[in-house]
Amino acid sequence: MKRTFQRAAALLSAVTLSVSLAACTAAPSEPQTSSQQNSAASQTVAETKTGTPKYIFLFIGDGMSYPQIQSTNYYLSALENGTSMGGDGEVLAHENALSFVEFPVADSAQTYDSTSFCPDSASTATSLSTGHKTHSGTINMDETGTVAYETISEKLKEQLGYKIGVVSSVNLNHATPAAFYSHQVSRNSYYEIGLEMIDSGFDYFAGGALLQPTGKESDQEYLYGLAEEAGYTVAKTQADAEAISPDDGKVILIDEHLADGDAMAYELDRADDMWSLADYVEKGIECLDNDTGFFMMVEGGKIDWACHANDAASTLHDTQALSDAVEKAVEFYNEHPDETLILVTGDHETGGLTIGYAGTNYDTFLQNLANQKISYARYDSDYVAAYKENGTSFEEVLNDVADLFGLVTEEASGQTGETGVTQDNADSHPTGVTSGSLVMAEYELGLLRDAYDLTMTRTDDTELTQAEYVLYGSYEPLSVTITHILNNKSGIDFTSYSHTGLPVAVFAMGEGQELFEGYYDNTEVFFNLAELTGVA
Repeated sequence: MKRTFQRAAALLSAVTLSVSLAACTAAPSEPQTSSQQNSAASQTVAETKTGTPKYIFLFIGDGMSYPQIQSTNYYLSALENGTSMGGDGEVLAHENALSFVEFPVADSAQTYDSTSFCPDSASTATSLSTGHKTHSGTINMDETGTVAYETISEKLKEQLGYKIGVVSSVNLNHATPAAFYSHQVSRNSYYEIGLEMIDSGFDYFAGGALLQPTGKESDQEYLYGLAEEAGYTVAKTQADAEAISPDDGKVILIDEHLADGDAMAYELDRADDMWSLADYVEKGIECLDNDTGFFMMVEGGKIDWACHANDAASTLHDTQALSDAVEKAVEFYNEHPDETLILVTGDHETGGLTIGYAGTNYDTFLQNLANQKISYARYDSDYVAAYKENGTSFEEVLNDVADLFGLVTEEASGQTGETGVTQDNADSHPTGVTSGSLVMAEYELGLLRDAYDLTMTRTDDTELTQAEYVLYGSYEPLSVTITHILNNKSGIDFTSYSHTGLPVAVFAMGEGQELFEGYYDNTEVFFNLAELTGVA
């Protein structure tokens, strides 16, 4: 009864906040009495009889909503079936290529927080882990910064003795993983978050490196050393990670092949002999499996980073990497079907990804994205940095663009004139690029040259104009323009370099899956887990 009341109160609070946020645009309506509101909330939280899952997986695709899922599904299906995705009259093959899209429950959660319809990872992960709304940038604290919220993982550890695992393709003290063990007013308090990670006593941490391991001023005690003093085995090589066993007790595994931001490499850049997110999940299952139970949160964090940069190809590959990680949980579920619950969701959407672009009318050519060989981040570090240092000419840069992204000039392709316009839709869409061609039209080549010029002359102190920000965000103009052109020739586009207010999908399979049906607030993920496990 207490949990039901708490959930009703939270729902009522969410409804009240939603109404207040929308008040500036919505017309006034007949006010409800408190009793009417409470009655509506009580009806929403009718309890469902179900068993208790002993093994719980929560996968969070950071920045992953319907566009990321569906575009990845279409892309993989197109590659598998070898079909063009528009313009030639062929029937579009639609097969579900992601491991979780055919889960028996597939529904939606809204994501707004206390400050915005376009929330960040700190506040949305707080909602998922504690059932509370808070300000963007805040982790498991109330809006005043004075009240800390206990997380579902802390409750399961303390009240039921479950083993707990936290895995992320980005930094382990980044916002989403931190939301399952930390309580900070600012998500940027990386050192303090790291201290809480050590103090949590959780059993398994794996993924990207800790940010600011010696504090902002680099003069505080080394976090990894403190972790070892607290009884953790810290492994920073793949060989050491492979050797880890349940006998090692509490462990922290840091990926050996760190890339941008000291995070794991983008899936597009990962070599076959490098561990993937799925490998860390598999090792986590090995370390956490026990008769009492475990909870594992797994974040596909670089989906978000790729979407911020408007790099669609990297987005799709990291979404697929999350799907591969989910498959490891499905394998475990198949061995324990009556005791396991798997959830897959996002914290928010990033980038405003859309399937459909003005320049291609109704057609999409997602197979074009297979021409991209490396992520924007690796292109920046391995190529753009050298261009600046060596004063590389635009013509030489175009050779790399062709090799790494498949985009070619008319001269290099042997074509002349404006490309990709078909007479069939010229009247209704005279500028439509409907052929799926990777030959850059003159205006696209002009965009690329402008971006090259800015990249080669801009310094770290250069302030962006508003027009430049709209074109490039905070990214290298050359890199982001290349991905924009390839995205658009594939029939997709982005609207933002930030987060958006789209709802996210929630997929569920296993014990208690029925509680996750419907369209609800993201706080319900916490309340459903608390109800299923009986923690208070």
